[in-house]
Amino acid sequence: MEKLDACMPFSWRLDSASAVKITGPLTFHDLRHGTIPVEAGLLGDVVLARKDIGVSYHLAVVIDDAFQRISHVTRGEDLLASTHVHRILQSLLGFPEPAYLHHPLVLDENGRRLAKRHDSLSLEVLRERGCYPMEVREMALAWRGCSPD
Repeated sequence: MEKLDACMPFSWRLDSASAVKITGPLTFHDLRHGTIPVEAGLLGDVVLARKDIGVSYHLAVVIDDAFQRISHVTRGEDLLASTHVHRILQSLLGFPEPAYLHHPLVLDENGRRLAKRHDSLSLEVLRERGCYPMEVREMALAWRGCSPD
């Protein structure tokens, strides 16, 4: 509280060891991976809020999903570990557990995941290059079809 009172940079973290004492053992069901036991310390004591950003991704998505009554969450499997934190937060806050599906990442021809931060091709660019919807679906499964350059 001293940092908060002094307007110094601070962060609020989830004490995962204390949280699991409150929630008890948890699981979540992934439509692809099955039932997964929650590992409370998998990501450590994650940041829930900071002076410079307000709430973190973890807290924001849990609250947002609950208030929008989201029933199914589909994310890339790179976020599978985050779901452990989300289940803890859902339990602590008394929110329902949505159904989860963590899908394989869509990769480019070099095996690198498609992401805006890597200037990956967008659907708009693929359309402009003359790719048909079936080719885009094939690329999503195995990156074949249209040439990315």
